[in-house]
Amino acid sequence: MTFFFHRMFSYCPSKPRNPLLKVLVGLLGLALLLVLVGFGLVIGLGMLLFAGARRLFGTSRRPAAPAADVIEGEFTRVRDPHSPLHLR
Repeated sequence: MTFFFHRMFSYCPSKPRNPLLKVLVGLLGLALLLVLVGFGLVIGLGMLLFAGARRLFGTSRRPAAPAADVIEGEFTRVRDPHSPLHLR
């Protein structure tokens, strides 16, 4: 079993010996890299354009005015009636 894992993770394909094939494989790798970078740029620009259009044409999100019977303020709990150890 150890031999199988060693063979599986130590595989390293070699470059072709023919100079024309070397150039062809290099150009193929470069083309694949350019396609992936271009695809990523298109996706990124699309997300930026979507966010800009959403901000430009979207409704503004202002906080709602509080109701008349609501009093704004801060509070502090003095004693917790449901403490886990029932300590006072």
